[in-house]
Amino acid sequence: MSSQPQSTPKATSGWKALLKRAWPTIRILLSAALLWKATSGIDWRTLFNSEIQMEPMWFLAALICMMLAFICGGYRWGMFMQAVGFPRRIQSYIGLYIAGGLINQGLPSTLGGDSYRAITATHLTSSGKLAEAKELDKELHHSVDLEHANPKLRLSFAMVLVDRLLGLAGNNLLGGIGLILGGATLAVWGKDLGYAVTSIMIFAGLIIAAALAWEPTCKLLQRLLDKLQMNNALPGIKFAFSWPMNIAQAALAIGIHFLTILTLLFCLKAYGVDAPIEALMIGLPALSLLLMLPISISGWGLREATLSSVLALWGINPSMTVLASISYGAITVISVLPGAYFLFKRK
Repeated sequence: MSSQPQSTPKATSGWKALLKRAWPTIRILLSAALLWKATSGIDWRTLFNSEIQMEPMWFLAALICMMLAFICGGYRWGMFMQAVGFPRRIQSYIGLYIAGGLINQGLPSTLGGDSYRAITATHLTSSGKLAEAKELDKELHHSVDLEHANPKLRLSFAMVLVDRLLGLAGNNLLGGIGLILGGATLAVWGKDLGYAVTSIMIFAGLIIAAALAWEPTCKLLQRLLDKLQMNNALPGIKFAFSWPMNIAQAALAIGIHFLTILTLLFCLKAYGVDAPIEALMIGLPALSLLLMLPISISGWGLREATLSSVLALWGINPSMTVLASISYGAITVISVLPGAYFLFKRK
């Protein structure tokens, strides 16, 4: 009777290990399948034989916008890291942020880009160099166990989380504004959904700001952070969510996501397509929420399938959307290539 309970956990852990090893391959296959589905209906010969009014300068404008988005994102994260006591090396944080973005584009790695920048930042010195190189390599090649991690690493991951939460807030706010402007084209209730999403995000921001301004809740939060061994995290949290700093943070978060929308807009313009900005303000934020599910490699396939379906509601040719989406993905890869310098520098 005692052998049955013992065999079940072993079988379960075996399946988990097998799924973990196979999941990268599954994601690649899913990306390929989605990309094939998005492009299968395109008559490429007819498309290229048609008079596509390509304007390559728009690709340059798209690249500039995407690079600015990554630089601004790295600057924001760097300010959080400095607020909680990490070295004042904003350019190094921007570099680590871009390197993390390069890892997220599908480089073979044992960890994601967010984990890479969180771990590497704990070894950053005031001179911009990386200390304890052997220990850093060891940490980067093993899965992160935050439960047993040192307080410095916990604090770094906390600031990455704060950065991601602000990014999510900006994404949702921009999507809500897009629904207010163009939701009626999407559905009868689209505009109402936009007001609801925007109202919820603003209300949540005000509640968090009020909680951070009230001393009893601040003390309660500090006790929780002390228990989690993240004693110095409160200044970073306040820098992100307290009044009136949260207004500037919301504006920056919306601005970063708007730069990615301009990137897609300029990719469409490069192929002679004039897309309504409100359509992109709905499509890309919705796509960003979908990309939180790890079912494709850096959004390839899922991005093309989603955008071609959404923008078709505004009368945009799905074939042109797929071309622009592929160009958007390529520009994203190009914009994070400078991150290779920081990866090789560590080697």
